[in-house]
Amino acid sequence: SSGINAEYGGSLLLLSGKIHFGYIYGVALVGTVAMYSLLNLMSVNGVSASITVSVLGYCMLPMCVLAATSAIFSLKGVLGVVLCAITVSWAAFASSKLFVSVLAMYDQQPLVGYPCALMYGVFAVLTVF
Repeated sequence: SSGINAEYGGSLLLLSGKIHFGYIYGVALVGTVAMYSLLNLMSVNGVSASITVSVLGYCMLPMCVLAATSAIFSLKGVLGVVLCAITVSWAAFASSKLFVSVLAMYDQQPLVGYPCALMYGVFAVLTVF
């Protein structure tokens, strides 16, 4: 009886994970297209889609650390809020710094960092809940 319940529980977790994968892919796609459009509107030279995807994906590494932490600890308290704030800030700062360096938009880092922080913030919310 206990083995049967564990089997059903594992199946439910797997199904639950597939639902979250859809959200992750959707947020990543919409966020990447939005950042690509925004960066091409803001910069003189423009940016390629591959650079946008590479930078946003590379700077997603702190989110992976947050996800690993959420597998061990519950992030629904004060610790979770602090870790999420640090992680989102780290990812947004790194990605905006790379975009600004590539596109020579040195005075516009806060303008580039804000939409990056919004996108990474959605990933942090998906990680916590």
